[in-house]
Amino acid sequence: MIFRQLYDGVSGTYTYLIASRRGGEALIIDPVIEKVERYVQLVTELDLKLVKAVDTHLHADHITGLGALRDHTHCITVMGEHSKVDVVSMRIAEGDKLTIEGLALDVIYTPGHTDDSYSFRMSDRVFTGDTLLIRGTGRTDFQNGDPRAQYDSIFNKLLKLPEETLVFPAHDYKGETSSTIGEEKAFNPRLQVKSMDAYAELMNKLNLPNPKMMDVAVPANMKVGFAQEAIAQRGWSVNAPQALALVGQPDVVLIDLRERSEREKQGVIPGSLHAPYPDLAANVRRGGMLHELATATGKRMLFYCAFGERSAMAVQAAQDAGIATACHIHGGIDAWKKAAGPLAPS
Repeated sequence: MIFRQLYDGVSGTYTYLIASRRGGEALIIDPVIEKVERYVQLVTELDLKLVKAVDTHLHADHITGLGALRDHTHCITVMGEHSKVDVVSMRIAEGDKLTIEGLALDVIYTPGHTDDSYSFRMSDRVFTGDTLLIRGTGRTDFQNGDPRAQYDSIFNKLLKLPEETLVFPAHDYKGETSSTIGEEKAFNPRLQVKSMDAYAELMNKLNLPNPKMMDVAVPANMKVGFAQEAIAQRGWSVNAPQALALVGQPDVVLIDLRERSEREKQGVIPGSLHAPYPDLAANVRRGGMLHELATATGKRMLFYCAFGERSAMAVQAAQDAGIATACHIHGGIDAWKKAAGPLAPS
């Protein structure tokens, strides 16, 4: 496995790059916008394909690199379903798996630092965001933080993991790089409490100043979505009610870009062709399945995904490849459901 722990000294943020092998798919956790060129360079040097960029929560101390990485690499942006960020490509929930080629991370909802905090567990390690830090825990006094929720997340979820599980947090300000669940149980001073009430009292008395970047970072991090309006202005999108009228038309092919797990969880628009987003470049180039289908039939290629971000990027790629009939459903399955569009099992 390829594993890199990268550090931003200004915000004290750890970013993690993970892949199962050289030349394979990679994901990145908690990227910082100022370091995006460094990440892209490293991905190139390691001969990796960045397919997912993930934030553990809405950060208040730095601007996320999700949007910039998406624009550089066309990767999928990922956050938890509780996040209030405007648009990401994929939203995940407790019990889901965050997957790339050769690797799967268990998704654990761990609110408390914020109400949208998630942790991600691999076989021998867990990425805890700001929920569990090395000899500390994330503050709970802003962004709908809740010390009681954090106590539950830590004591009833994270500390239930095997004691040898490596802990990789999103921040450290003392130069520590990792810990273990067993170490934190034994030596983390905030975890030596007798009850939830005692933990809440401890956290409520911290009286910390707000992060220096908070007033800038939080609004910026709420707006990371791909600008679907630009695609609409080019005439390459339809809204959900318009899409409803196109379903079943003989000159329209619906193309579902989501992953199999998303299709199984959310259902599919009846009659859809499944062409997962990571295979898009191969499918739309000359000789690819979708390019040949469009050329041979002249049918309108109607892409869709979960929220419209992947499908908007797909339309641009398809148009660039000469598929002039390509368009997408603005807002994706989310908008389709709100318009009472029919869904079938995958």
